[in-house]
Amino acid sequence: MAYTLLGQDFVPPDIRAKVTGDARYAEDFRAEGMVFCRLLHSELPHARVTRIDASEALAMDGVVAVLTADDLPETSAPNQPLLTNEPLFVGEPILAVAAVSETLAQDAIDRIEVDLEPLPFTVDPLDSLFPGGPNARSDGNVVAGRQTVQTVKWSAADFAAVEEGQLPAGAPAVEWSFGDVEGNMAAAAFVLDETFVTQNLSHNCLEPRSCMAYWQNGKCYVHGSTQSQTSAVPSIARTAGVEVDDIVYIAEYCGGGFGSKIGAYPLMGIAIQMARKAGRPVMLRVNRAEEVLLGSSRPAFQGRIKMGFSAEGRLTSADLYIVQQNGPYGGGGDFGSAAGSVTLLYQPVAMRYRGIAVTSNTPPTGAQRGPGQNQIAMAVEPLLDKAAKALGIDPVELRRINAADNEGKYDGTQGPITSAYQREMLDRGAEAFNWAERRTRSGQTRGSKVTGIGVGQAFHSAGRSGYDGLVRLTPDGRLHIHSGIGNLGTYSHTATSRVAAEILKCNWENCVVVRGDSRLHLPWASSQSGSNTSFTMTRTNYVAAMDALEKLKEIAAMDLGGSPDDYDIGDETVFSTADPELRMSYAAAAQRAIELGGKYAGHEAPDDLNGITKTAVAALAGTGLVGVAKDNLEHSAMVPAIAAGFIEIELDLETGRYEIIDYLGVADCGTVLHPQGLDTQIKGGAVMGFGLALSERHIFDPQSGLPANTTMYESKLPTYLDTPSRMQSLAVDIADGQNPVGAKGIGEPVQGCAAAAVLCAISDALGGHYFNRAPVLPDMIVNAAGGRDQSHGPLQVNTA
Repeated sequence: MAYTLLGQDFVPPDIRAKVTGDARYAEDFRAEGMVFCRLLHSELPHARVTRIDASEALAMDGVVAVLTADDLPETSAPNQPLLTNEPLFVGEPILAVAAVSETLAQDAIDRIEVDLEPLPFTVDPLDSLFPGGPNARSDGNVVAGRQTVQTVKWSAADFAAVEEGQLPAGAPAVEWSFGDVEGNMAAAAFVLDETFVTQNLSHNCLEPRSCMAYWQNGKCYVHGSTQSQTSAVPSIARTAGVEVDDIVYIAEYCGGGFGSKIGAYPLMGIAIQMARKAGRPVMLRVNRAEEVLLGSSRPAFQGRIKMGFSAEGRLTSADLYIVQQNGPYGGGGDFGSAAGSVTLLYQPVAMRYRGIAVTSNTPPTGAQRGPGQNQIAMAVEPLLDKAAKALGIDPVELRRINAADNEGKYDGTQGPITSAYQREMLDRGAEAFNWAERRTRSGQTRGSKVTGIGVGQAFHSAGRSGYDGLVRLTPDGRLHIHSGIGNLGTYSHTATSRVAAEILKCNWENCVVVRGDSRLHLPWASSQSGSNTSFTMTRTNYVAAMDALEKLKEIAAMDLGGSPDDYDIGDETVFSTADPELRMSYAAAAQRAIELGGKYAGHEAPDDLNGITKTAVAALAGTGLVGVAKDNLEHSAMVPAIAAGFIEIELDLETGRYEIIDYLGVADCGTVLHPQGLDTQIKGGAVMGFGLALSERHIFDPQSGLPANTTMYESKLPTYLDTPSRMQSLAVDIADGQNPVGAKGIGEPVQGCAAAAVLCAISDALGGHYFNRAPVLPDMIVNAAGGRDQSHGPLQVNTA
């Protein structure tokens, strides 16, 4: 279908503020009487607080308050508390101090005496699973369903039953299977059995998770940095201990979240509770070292996968076991998502999955761009190349053979999917990248440098439903699109809003996107997570616009005669199809809606709306023609976002350094809403993927539990020097059948496919050496090229 606005580039309404520096982030706000908050952190990986003496600090002029765990409601395990008397990782906040300046607050912290009793700790899940091994928590070592903590130990026989370097397979916490896994494996023409490790790493958001909060007339006002807007409010309310209506949340800008800022974060709660205790506005600014330790991290995997292929290249059987390094708290569901990714991307005839999430005294874990799916892409995609080589099949062709289509199945339940054009994605990418010709360059040398060619794939589920849309035509003729979407940097708040303008055939210059502040009467919206926003929120804007369209026609019929079916819209007017001169402008219709009242002006709202939306509609009543509806459109299957990356590198065998010569990213994301935004997502995601595959990781000393890298520089994020001079992007651009405009998300797999592609290219340059590990560092490449052993064991985690 041809669209006027969708599929076209636009100037985001907030771009000028970002470019000029006028954009105000959480720590840019000030309030009268505001004080500053600093934190006292644990210096041990696991300890018990036995004494706190803050008397000297409290006696200092300008120190306003000290907040400890004893001042706060108890947090149920395994949820992360705001402050704690049993810190579970280095850097965990024990107490907070508020003072008239940051310097004074830090000076006061230095005057506080805290006694810590060291407790057992672990930074390696396998150490904890071994009989008699240390637990990261006093109440157990395994988190089940992110809700309960248990103690699980494997037997010595479990560890002895495997070869050196292989992952043991003790009792799992989660297990499912379908098909004849054992029978198909026995009949396979080629079988791989590989152990792998992926790393734990920080999100490294450019904007730390600072927060400013104050209380006024029973309401809590919060300036935060979240990637979501409306959906964050309930979690903020829970943190503050108040009802949703008593939260005012301002988050117009967010300097990166990548999954770690979906809702309220613990540091936000500290500012809120300190403001309550101090009776003054509180600013909690977070520095870079604090952000690295407190800003959430991607869980590490210690895994093993066995795959059986037919002679024709079909994956007939897969057996996957993942031990997830969960951090000390609830963590994320990465290990389960990884298993689901295998079922989608490769459509195995039979598969078994087992997994267990083991706590560790490392920073808390949570969703990070492509949680689980991107880790497993780095582990499995290089192994596909290994299988392709053994079977004499081209790597792209092997992926085509196992690719999902619209009849594809997903996860252990083998549930349906809305659409998948994975083969079309691979075909378009291979053609645009000139794959066949480039493959002939594989292994070519130039001095110490070798050419490597790679392809990688990744997946993420990318759509939800059931949220609300809200639009408003005002007597000045403007369309106000109220968006509950956060500003996480993708401009999805505006790209999805354009659907409403498209349906109502409005001039985009005559539209206003209302967002970023709960006082602006925003509807209930999905969280900005899981690449879901494009699919989910185009639907809400569609149903709201359709409601407004219906009301426009009804008003025209009342005033001009006939029935609503006799009318159409165009040029921001509603007109009779029989006599186009019989018309009413949107401005006039909005004024008429105010006069009519009732449902037309928002005095009446559908019963099935979320309470937050009902409150917003009530506040807007009488200001124009209100279009509001809940998304009740069909949504009966999982929405897959799939991406592929094609890459050429030159690898220096003497230094272990690489240069990316060319990169092409291809996306199966349904109808493209914003071409420039998609291009940026694909290229930016790829750069982030290169960091995931080749440099970024947490390092912990297993003897002391202390971190070895706590700055952005030490985290080794990729820079422009690591970015290819040539990057391209493509989209399949085939509509998804369960979205009214055909859109679905793509933000997460574009990282994973690039990470997988560059690892495949490195293995290709090395003639088929597979590291089964991420990140792959220069010293590992030099060791592999020289035939030397690596400095780490196959299952070691958190290594330098």
